[in-house]
Amino acid sequence: MNFKIVFLLACFLTGLISHSQTVQQKINQYRKENESKIIDEYVKFVAIPNVTRDTANILRNAAFIKMMMEQRGIKAEFLSGTTPNINPVVFGEIKVPGAKTTLSFYAHYDGQPVNPAKWTGRLQPFEPVFIDKPVEQGGKIISVSGNISPEYRLAGRGSADDKAGVMTILNAYDALVKTGVTLTHNIKFFFEGEEELGSTHLDEIFKKNKEKLQTDLWVIIDGPRHASGKKMISFGVRGDVNMNLTVYGPKRPLHSGNYGNWAPNPALSLVQLLASMKDDKGHILVEGYYDDVIPLSSNEKEALSKIPDVEETLKKELGIAEPEGNGRSFLELLHLPTLNINGIRSADVGELGANIIPTKAEAMLDLRLVLGNEVDKQINKVTRHIEKNGFHIIDHEPTDEERSKYSKLIKITRTTGYPAQRTSFDLPIVRSMVKAVQATVDYPVVLLPSAGGSLPLYLFEKTLNAKVISVPVVNYDNNQHAENENVQLKFLWEGIETIAAIMVMQHK
Repeated sequence: MNFKIVFLLACFLTGLISHSQTVQQKINQYRKENESKIIDEYVKFVAIPNVTRDTANILRNAAFIKMMMEQRGIKAEFLSGTTPNINPVVFGEIKVPGAKTTLSFYAHYDGQPVNPAKWTGRLQPFEPVFIDKPVEQGGKIISVSGNISPEYRLAGRGSADDKAGVMTILNAYDALVKTGVTLTHNIKFFFEGEEELGSTHLDEIFKKNKEKLQTDLWVIIDGPRHASGKKMISFGVRGDVNMNLTVYGPKRPLHSGNYGNWAPNPALSLVQLLASMKDDKGHILVEGYYDDVIPLSSNEKEALSKIPDVEETLKKELGIAEPEGNGRSFLELLHLPTLNINGIRSADVGELGANIIPTKAEAMLDLRLVLGNEVDKQINKVTRHIEKNGFHIIDHEPTDEERSKYSKLIKITRTTGYPAQRTSFDLPIVRSMVKAVQATVDYPVVLLPSAGGSLPLYLFEKTLNAKVISVPVVNYDNNQHAENENVQLKFLWEGIETIAAIMVMQHK
């Protein structure tokens, strides 16, 4: 390569870095000057109850997002599917003259159900407050005014999962416009209200609005960053499906002294069945459970090898002496299918416990799928395992005739579920995005082939023929889906910075 070419290339790369740094400085300065205003709006947003099935409050959330968008000069509308009265998608777009690339940003505004009694002390799901550190570490509610420490956390349902996605996307765009940064891509905004129910109507919304939703890259803002605290880009997600199991015993509860050793106990029967599904190292014993897995590519394996090891930190923080996995690393296990017990129930324990043989025992299984697994096939593998253990399977409450005929009865119901999705590291637009995020930090950004959680991202590929990348922005210890959910403020600020960088990334 001659000197002139080397010189021009160096000038070009220097220009890219300089441009990125200038944009980053403008965004961060704008955010610092407007922190109080940004946070005040966010507190009001988090205070609106957002449980997915609470239709009245979901509509309040949608209206609030629409207002946020319109205040930022984004023309917003509600998108629906063919099913009436579903939770709306809040959609908007910005068309940039001369732009040849369109970037779409996704987040969801609905949240998981809440049990206020489980929240610690004065914390309440929809009364957002600031805490100085996680309540599990002795964190306390604090009053804030003026400059707010980035180490503080905002506690409340949805504060991290995933109203943080909505907040960071809209404030990133706002900061770019308010600081005069020139936009070079068309930008679309897509905020969903049914993600926590498995995005039941997302496909029909896609189909009904297919032309409006065409884009070059979807950027999903959801989930936590790496446990090391480093910024992360995820190229895929697991699929997910649930199985509900009910094993039956006597038609009425029986005195455990009078009938013990004679009446079959459904609780024992169920736990024996569940125990047969995994060995003591966590390896799944269901026949063929791992057979369909598509292995990671050499590039994906290389990316895994560069990710910081946080297992010792997690073990200490979570009180785990020996993880499952039979020696496989935490990251390796993220890329394998799982079979977990989400919950198990039979009669009562503790103060309400009684000396009985219960009438039934129930469990909910969570099957996380990786690339190559098909939902129905994975369900069928578990079903065959249950049959091999002597159970007669039904999908309804048993009749007297079925009780008399079969000694081991189990009812199985399931959710619809969806498969995994993974995007190639090698797509040019993806490489451009990685460069944009990398330019915001002085350490290697974590590149994760697939996240452990699940989203129906396969629909973006199947229905919209689009490419999808996830960029999580919140702290990993945010208690999403659980009590005391919280988001650390510095992750919100860095999320705004990251998304702004993507919105103006250099790509041809």
